[in-house]
Amino acid sequence: MILRRVLDCARLDTSGKHRFFVTCARGTEGALRRELASMRIAGAKGERGGVRFEGPLPMAMGVCLHARVAVRVLLEIATFDAGDADSLYAGARAVDWRSWLDARSTLAVDASVRDTPTLQHSGYAALKVKDAVVDALRDRLGARPDVDPKRPDVSIVLHLAAGRAGLFLDLAGEPLHRRGYRVAMTEAPLKETLAAAVLALGGVEADRPFVDPMAGSGTLAIEHALAARGIAPGLRRRFGFERWPVVTGGGALEAAWGRLRAEAEAAAEAPRAALPPIVCGDLSPEAVGAARRNASAAAVDDDLTFEVADVARLERRWPTGTVCTNPPYGERMGGEGGAGALHALYAAMGRAFQRLGGWSVVVLSGNPAFSRALPGKPRVSHRLWNGPLEVRLLRYEIGPAKVAR
Repeated sequence: MILRRVLDCARLDTSGKHRFFVTCARGTEGALRRELASMRIAGAKGERGGVRFEGPLPMAMGVCLHARVAVRVLLEIATFDAGDADSLYAGARAVDWRSWLDARSTLAVDASVRDTPTLQHSGYAALKVKDAVVDALRDRLGARPDVDPKRPDVSIVLHLAAGRAGLFLDLAGEPLHRRGYRVAMTEAPLKETLAAAVLALGGVEADRPFVDPMAGSGTLAIEHALAARGIAPGLRRRFGFERWPVVTGGGALEAAWGRLRAEAEAAAEAPRAALPPIVCGDLSPEAVGAARRNASAAAVDDDLTFEVADVARLERRWPTGTVCTNPPYGERMGGEGGAGALHALYAAMGRAFQRLGGWSVVVLSGNPAFSRALPGKPRVSHRLWNGPLEVRLLRYEIGPAKVAR
């Protein structure tokens, strides 16, 4: 119902359709495309690294607010030939930037450049675009905006490939994995958007007990609770587009965004039935404390049970459920001793998981040794990337426990 209203708000926009590219972690494009389809966004097309679609601006605002797998939502402003620095400057200066910036705005430009021999340095290409934008606005407004590389009002993105430039605006202003609830950290935390993709691609059901026995800072359990509660992942943060002149002018776009936020807040506060058990455990008391603080910041701490526990002692407490976890990959364990400890951990996990007859086990595995510790073939084996690391999302169905004779 909430996502249907996203489209209702979109009809308030009288500025017509725009082109958008929604980025995501490699390997999660299918999950993102299905997520956008669930928002009734028609014609979304998956590409490497993301999904394209066309629609009015409030539709993309809704994606920023509701999408769990998306990393960035980019609004296409212009495309043009830019074989050298002069043509890049001219193309960027020809854009009418007044809908997106005014003299009080701050901006930053991020550039990626490839296959353009005369423009090989991304920093220089970004500088040319920045100069073009501020010069164009100075000519039209009599004043120029300032640059703020840390927290700009408007984040401009340049993609330059084979002499063809694309200029985009980042609607969120910073990656969407920054939900706003991570107030406590542990070593190598899983990004929230990748955790959401693990849940989606792993087929984790909201109506079954959920256990993460190696929870770290609690990201998987928190994302599971947010999804089960229907809480918009972007509800506790602000977005760059909220500072754009076209949105802050008191017109239909501002009204559409206000309605989107209000409906998401109402949905988050609506009374719901109690969720099945969600257990957030770890051997480290410090990690469990961090998970508790993060869950409190996300307002789902009442839905979670926190335990200091050893994965090797995991038991079958309910007839059915899902274990979902992101165990160590071993890249931080040096030497033979480290490898031996990792293999011992995997073996202990394998023995524990085999005790969970009737359960599903979903693991984000960054080491092939894990699959050798759990007998049987995974029902799902999906290649993903956790930052630069290639990993595997594995889902196993644990058969009934064998009866000793």
